[in-house]
Amino acid sequence: MASRILNVGLIGFGLSGRYFHSPFLSTNAGFKIKTVVERSKNEAQEFDPNIGNARSVEELLSDESIDLVFICTPNETHFPYAMDALENGKHVVIEKPFAATEEEARQLVAVATEKGLILTAYQNRRWDSDFLTIKKLIAEDKLGDIVEYECRYDRFRPVVPTESWKEKSVPVGGNLYNLGPHLIDQALVLFGEPETVTAEIRSVRPNSEIDDYFDVRLGYADKLVIVKSSLMVYENFLRYNLHGTKGSFIKGGLDPQEETLRKNILPTEKPWGVEPENRWGKLSSEDFTGIIESEAGDYAPFYQNVYDAIVNGAELAVKPEEIIRTTRVIDLAFQSSREKKVMPF
Repeated sequence: MASRILNVGLIGFGLSGRYFHSPFLSTNAGFKIKTVVERSKNEAQEFDPNIGNARSVEELLSDESIDLVFICTPNETHFPYAMDALENGKHVVIEKPFAATEEEARQLVAVATEKGLILTAYQNRRWDSDFLTIKKLIAEDKLGDIVEYECRYDRFRPVVPTESWKEKSVPVGGNLYNLGPHLIDQALVLFGEPETVTAEIRSVRPNSEIDDYFDVRLGYADKLVIVKSSLMVYENFLRYNLHGTKGSFIKGGLDPQEETLRKNILPTEKPWGVEPENRWGKLSSEDFTGIIESEAGDYAPFYQNVYDAIVNGAELAVKPEEIIRTTRVIDLAFQSSREKKVMPF
């Protein structure tokens, strides 16, 4: 089969459109970024003058040559824009959070299935350096059976910025919707669906308008899985604590891809996604105690998989049923925190 080039439209050109999607789409021969929706700015043209500009979502979706749409807009718009794109026969990638609720997620998946369209969530953190390293250690049985898994994603933002919608009390806002999908998705990829969900979600900063702290506990028959995030952690290096029947693995630091992309470095630069040594984790076990070199992170396979799913009928890496599972955990987490109850999954 002759290789097709997919015409891509981006709705929104903020951090994710500019620094995550465009660099990977523009360096993959299977894609052409044809149009970006920006209501008043022309930032996409600064990235690449060949990109067309649409001033409305309707204008983009009425272009029949657009095959695939990335939705990179404020959270509350994800569901309506995705639904519009699907109704217009477009394949769709939605930034996290995929939808506000499990019910919305199911509606989107149903429409995509009925129309034979590819629909997925941008769960790029499956291709983070640290997560690939942990997956490998578990696959190689270096830790034995995992008994406790804790993953944190903390920041220190004591002053609430007034200009960002991410800090406003808006529908589908707050930290659980912002960082939760990454941490929950990673945990479910490793361990499958839990038996229970218990959560504490709150505001810990003075004058915060959003939930800026969450502690979500996923209960399994044989292990406890904890995902946490706070925007009030000064010492926020710690990321992963894993304890198993054979040993422990402790790791800090963030995957370097985002900071590299923000410097306008394209992912064709090699080496790519290599963590500095001070972020490598430590394995402690009877067989070996010492520093484990991290795997290199690389988001490129996410985009290639979307291409292969659309053009060659390949199986999606981030599957609809996995996305629905993540939205279900978030729904139950909010309910658990509200009702101070352990929720059965």
